[in-house]
Amino acid sequence: MALWDRIKDSATSMQTQLNAKKNDLKSGAFRDASMAMCALVAAADGSIDASERQRVAALIMTNDVLQNFPAEDLQTRFNDYCQKLTADFDFGKVAILQTIGKVAKKPTEARAVIQIGIVIGGADGDFDADERAVVREACFAVGIAPTEFDL
Repeated sequence: MALWDRIKDSATSMQTQLNAKKNDLKSGAFRDASMAMCALVAAADGSIDASERQRVAALIMTNDVLQNFPAEDLQTRFNDYCQKLTADFDFGKVAILQTIGKVAKKPTEARAVIQIGIVIGGADGDFDADERAVVREACFAVGIAPTEFDL
Protein backbone atom coordinates (compact mmCIF):
# COMPACT_ATOMS: atom_id res chain seq x y z
CA MET A 1 0.00 0.00 0.00
CA ALA A 2 1.38 3.40 -0.94
CA LEU A 3 2.36 5.79 1.82
CA TRP A 4 -0.34 8.24 0.66
CA ASP A 5 -3.02 5.54 1.04
CA ARG A 6 -1.77 4.55 4.51
CA ILE A 7 -1.88 8.17 5.67
CA LYS A 8 -5.40 8.63 4.30
CA ASP A 9 -6.56 5.34 5.87
CA SER A 10 -5.02 6.28 9.22
CA ALA A 11 -6.66 9.72 9.20
CA THR A 12 -10.02 8.18 8.25
CA SER A 13 -9.68 5.57 11.00
CA MET A 14 -8.81 8.24 13.56
CA GLN A 15 -11.81 10.34 12.53
CA THR A 16 -14.10 7.30 12.86
CA GLN A 17 -12.78 6.68 16.38
CA LEU A 18 -13.29 10.34 17.26
CA ASN A 19 -16.87 10.30 15.97
CA ALA A 20 -17.64 7.28 18.17
CA LYS A 21 -16.58 9.30 21.24
CA LYS A 22 -18.17 12.59 20.21
CA ASN A 23 -20.56 12.70 23.17
CA ASP A 24 -17.68 12.29 25.63
CA LEU A 25 -15.72 15.20 24.17
CA LYS A 26 -17.51 18.33 25.31
CA SER A 27 -15.27 19.85 27.98
CA GLY A 28 -13.60 23.23 27.76
CA ALA A 29 -10.21 21.62 28.35
CA PHE A 30 -10.76 19.34 25.34
CA ARG A 31 -11.86 22.30 23.20
CA ASP A 32 -8.79 24.31 24.16
CA ALA A 33 -6.37 21.40 23.76
CA SER A 34 -7.86 20.55 20.35
CA MET A 35 -7.44 24.10 19.06
CA ALA A 36 -3.93 24.25 20.50
CA MET A 37 -3.13 20.99 18.71
CA CYS A 38 -4.53 22.31 15.42
CA ALA A 39 -2.39 25.45 15.67
CA LEU A 40 0.67 23.40 16.59
CA VAL A 41 0.26 21.13 13.58
CA ALA A 42 -0.36 24.12 11.30
CA ALA A 43 2.89 25.70 12.53
CA ALA A 44 4.87 22.48 12.74
CA ASP A 45 7.59 23.76 10.40
CA GLY A 46 8.04 26.93 12.46
CA SER A 47 5.73 29.19 10.48
CA ILE A 48 2.11 29.39 9.43
CA ASP A 49 1.31 30.64 5.95
CA ALA A 50 -2.14 31.98 5.12
CA SER A 51 -3.13 29.02 2.94
CA GLU A 52 -2.19 26.49 5.62
CA ARG A 53 -4.08 28.48 8.24
CA GLN A 54 -7.18 28.56 6.03
CA ARG A 55 -6.91 24.83 5.28
CA VAL A 56 -6.70 23.93 8.97
CA ALA A 57 -9.51 26.35 9.85
CA ALA A 58 -11.71 24.70 7.18
CA LEU A 59 -10.92 21.26 8.60
CA ILE A 60 -11.82 22.46 12.09
CA MET A 61 -15.18 23.76 10.91
CA THR A 62 -16.07 20.49 9.16
CA ASN A 63 -14.86 18.11 11.89
CA ASP A 64 -17.89 16.34 13.37
CA VAL A 65 -16.43 16.09 16.87
CA LEU A 66 -15.64 19.79 17.01
CA GLN A 67 -19.25 20.59 16.09
CA ASN A 68 -19.91 20.28 19.84
CA PHE A 69 -18.56 23.83 20.13
CA PRO A 70 -19.58 27.16 18.52
CA ALA A 71 -17.59 27.74 15.32
CA GLU A 72 -16.74 31.35 16.23
CA ASP A 73 -15.32 30.23 19.56
CA LEU A 74 -13.13 27.60 17.89
CA GLN A 75 -11.93 30.10 15.31
CA THR A 76 -11.02 32.66 17.96
CA ARG A 77 -9.09 30.11 20.00
CA PHE A 78 -7.31 28.68 16.94
CA ASN A 79 -6.31 32.19 15.83
CA ASP A 80 -5.07 33.05 19.33
CA TYR A 81 -2.87 29.94 19.44
CA CYS A 82 -1.58 30.64 15.92
CA GLN A 83 -0.71 34.17 17.03
CA LYS A 84 1.30 32.84 19.98
CA LEU A 85 3.26 30.59 17.65
CA THR A 86 3.80 33.36 15.11
CA ALA A 87 4.98 35.86 17.72
CA ASP A 88 7.58 33.49 19.22
CA PHE A 89 7.45 29.90 18.01
CA ASP A 90 9.50 28.32 20.81
CA PHE A 91 7.80 30.16 23.66
CA GLY A 92 4.38 29.72 22.04
CA LYS A 93 5.00 26.00 21.65
CA VAL A 94 5.75 25.66 25.37
CA ALA A 95 2.48 27.42 26.26
CA ILE A 96 0.52 25.34 23.75
CA LEU A 97 1.98 22.06 25.02
CA GLN A 98 0.94 23.12 28.54
CA THR A 99 -2.61 23.70 27.27
CA ILE A 100 -2.62 20.30 25.59
CA GLY A 101 -1.28 18.72 28.79
CA LYS A 102 -4.36 19.85 30.71
CA VAL A 103 -6.31 16.87 29.31
CA ALA A 104 -3.71 14.34 30.50
CA LYS A 105 -5.91 13.16 33.40
CA LYS A 106 -8.76 12.31 31.02
CA PRO A 107 -7.46 9.51 28.76
CA THR A 108 -10.38 9.69 26.31
CA GLU A 109 -9.83 13.40 25.77
CA ALA A 110 -6.05 13.04 25.65
CA ARG A 111 -6.23 10.37 22.94
CA ALA A 112 -8.82 12.38 21.03
CA VAL A 113 -6.55 15.45 20.99
CA ILE A 114 -3.69 13.35 19.60
CA GLN A 115 -6.05 11.84 17.02
CA ILE A 116 -7.15 15.33 15.96
CA GLY A 117 -3.50 16.23 15.45
CA ILE A 118 -3.03 13.19 13.25
CA VAL A 119 -6.25 13.88 11.31
CA ILE A 120 -5.23 17.52 10.71
CA GLY A 121 -1.66 16.58 9.86
CA GLY A 122 -2.67 13.83 7.45
CA ALA A 123 -5.57 15.66 5.83
CA ASP A 124 -3.46 16.82 2.90
CA GLY A 125 -2.11 13.30 2.41
CA ASP A 126 1.34 14.25 3.71
CA PHE A 127 1.81 13.78 7.45
CA ASP A 128 5.35 15.13 7.25
CA ALA A 129 8.22 14.75 9.71
CA ASP A 130 7.64 18.17 11.33
CA GLU A 131 3.95 17.40 11.90
CA ARG A 132 4.78 13.97 13.29
CA ALA A 133 7.35 15.54 15.63
CA VAL A 134 4.93 18.05 17.18
CA VAL A 135 2.23 15.40 17.59
CA ARG A 136 4.87 13.19 19.26
CA GLU A 137 5.68 16.08 21.65
CA ALA A 138 1.97 16.43 22.40
CA CYS A 139 1.87 12.71 23.25
CA PHE A 140 4.50 13.32 25.92
CA ALA A 141 2.51 16.33 27.19
CA VAL A 142 -0.54 14.12 27.82
CA GLY A 143 1.41 11.10 29.04
CA ILE A 144 0.71 8.78 26.12
CA ALA A 145 3.45 6.76 24.48
CA PRO A 146 3.90 8.01 20.89
CA THR A 147 4.24 4.38 19.78
CA GLU A 148 0.52 3.94 20.51
CA PHE A 149 -0.05 6.09 17.41
CA ASP A 150 2.92 4.81 15.39
CA LEU A 151 4.81 8.02 16.01
